[in-house]
Amino acid sequence: MKTPIHLLTALLMTGALALTSCDNKPAESAETSTQPAAATDNASGDMAGMDHSTMNHGETSGGPMMMAMNNMMQQMHATKPKGNTDHDFAHMMMDHHRGAVEMAAVELRDGKDAMLRQMAEKISADQKKEIQELEQIATRLDDAPTNYQPTNPSDPFQRKMTASMDGMMKNMPQESGNVDQDFAAMMIPHHQSAIDMAQAELDHGRDTRLKEMAQQMINAQQQEIKQLQDWLTQHGAGK
Repeated sequence: MKTPIHLLTALLMTGALALTSCDNKPAESAETSTQPAAATDNASGDMAGMDHSTMNHGETSGGPMMMAMNNMMQQMHATKPKGNTDHDFAHMMMDHHRGAVEMAAVELRDGKDAMLRQMAEKISADQKKEIQELEQIATRLDDAPTNYQPTNPSDPFQRKMTASMDGMMKNMPQESGNVDQDFAAMMIPHHQSAIDMAQAELDHGRDTRLKEMAQQMINAQQQEIKQLQDWLTQHGAGK
């Protein structure tokens, strides 16, 4: 039986934002993995047995960009939330950034387009730098008090974080086999997901520096989405 993607992703984020700390619209329905929904193995939302590798393609294999995406989803799934918006945002964004870094590495290894390779270098450098600062902030917030309920899908922060991933999964295109095209097309929903997560931090976070970083992420990744969309249009691959 095929599971509605909004339910699957809500479960994922509950497990991801309830296992130890470490880029548009929310999806309403879509086809996902053929794995049984009964992969939840305890009441706390531990879903380590669920296979997220298929994303929204109904297949268990993919090219290097999808593999990078799957690795990111597994990392986010393996992150246990503390229940503090700033702390949990920092950890989830670190995992999200690592996915972008891995996708950029594929483009730098196999891509041919000079502009996209330049973008990949910048994305990798910028997000590695942000990962380092996010790690420092997350450590500083290890003892921060709880201020939201990660197991409650109706919690405003949890709902927005779930919607960010839901939208990414819904809008992720299938790989074409052209690394440049795949990098551009898949980085757009990945970036949009990060923007949505950053907006959730702006709306519900309390840490001044982390909110500054969230706004910087929004500004930078909105600009990069525009560049990627322009490239796809110029190369006949735009929607």
